[in-house]
Amino acid sequence: MNQTNSSWGGRFAEATDAFVAEFTASIGFDQRLYRHDIQGSIAHATMLAECAVLTVAEKDTIVQGLLAVQADIEAGTLVWSVALEDVHMNIEAALTDKIGTVGKKLHTGRSRNDQIATDIRLYLRDAIDHLNGELTRLQHALIDLAGAEADTIMPGFTHLQTAQPVTFGHHLLAWNEMLQRDYERMIDCRKRVNILPLGAAALAGTTYPIDRARTAELLGFDRASENSLDSVSDRDFAIEFNHDGALIMMHLSRMSEELVLWASAQFNFIDLPDRFCTGSSIMPQKKNPDVPELVRGKTGRVYGNLFSLLTLMKSQPLAYNKDNQEDKEPIFDTIDTVAGCLRAFADMIPHIEAQREQMHTAAAGGYSTATDLADYLVKRGLPFRDAHEVVGASVAFGIVERKDLSELSLEQLQQFSSLIEADVFEVLTVEGSVAARDHFGGTAPNQVRAACLRAQVFLAQR
Repeated sequence: MNQTNSSWGGRFAEATDAFVAEFTASIGFDQRLYRHDIQGSIAHATMLAECAVLTVAEKDTIVQGLLAVQADIEAGTLVWSVALEDVHMNIEAALTDKIGTVGKKLHTGRSRNDQIATDIRLYLRDAIDHLNGELTRLQHALIDLAGAEADTIMPGFTHLQTAQPVTFGHHLLAWNEMLQRDYERMIDCRKRVNILPLGAAALAGTTYPIDRARTAELLGFDRASENSLDSVSDRDFAIEFNHDGALIMMHLSRMSEELVLWASAQFNFIDLPDRFCTGSSIMPQKKNPDVPELVRGKTGRVYGNLFSLLTLMKSQPLAYNKDNQEDKEPIFDTIDTVAGCLRAFADMIPHIEAQREQMHTAAAGGYSTATDLADYLVKRGLPFRDAHEVVGASVAFGIVERKDLSELSLEQLQQFSSLIEADVFEVLTVEGSVAARDHFGGTAPNQVRAACLRAQVFLAQR
């Protein structure tokens, strides 16, 4: 069966092939824009009435009809038609069925090109607000846990090798810093999303006496776009959003990697709540960290969405092209994926249990206070490079003796430097090591608590 969309079929001598109609339709995925499409249409009709392009009675009829269509959609009674291609024409057809010919006047002074650009921006604006809410919820969870674990000592790593003792709270606050940058990027992205393209029409603007500033005001946009050609063809804001979403996923993936390692029997630093894990079908002892593993895996699809959009736009001439129909699914998938991952983490983090004794034991091993010994020697006048060599020799001796630096006797340490005295053991404990990093941004417990307080105050101001 061949079919033609009546909104544009007048110029064509034959109907659209049935397969082509289905192939080119977007209603299967863009119907989720219905609320924002109706929101934009109500504002457009209101503006047209204020500019005397529509009568007030026509505007009122259109608005009531649109609200009725929205009620049908939300009740599940509206049947979406592939023949009508997209969410815009499905809603317009349903509107015309309800209110008659006046429904056909709604499209005056606009095109589907500027209409879809407006819908996506409205949708994305709401999505950013939701994601920032989830980011904030996760940050609260991290800060609360960091405060509770401000005194918990764990090994800090570089190259995944034991480096220096840190506090678990300090480590969690490092994650919070990542998320804070993500939040700020989303806020910045929202500024470029919140620009109104409606009124650009197909590409050149319209001959009707429209008031784009009024439409922007009605829809809560900061301003109307400056150039009609760019308005309908710009997808930079979508690419930027996907970029920011990819960074969020990169951060969550890094966190996931650590959670997976820490939850393993080999580390045993944390216990994840059972409800965020699964078992094995064959090995009854297994407790698999599926949530962080899946978040780590989902990062790849968001990266893919970013590259899909970049590739989609790289060769497009001005202005609008049908290629841009392919922008929605990557955007929607990134929104859904990032939102789901943030929700999972925000729900899971508050219930993580630190295995404090195991963390402390691990921090005390691996010669994690070697740098503290070097600092000790420097404070007694030895140049750092010489101190580094002395400590290296001390560590080599400890490896042979199978003892940590703190377990060596004073006599054994003094064979490497006469500057070492009995007070050296105060800096060779992991407690002394973390307490010594008592400066802004340091890992000392009182600095962690102060950082938690600052972070909580900062979040309360959002």
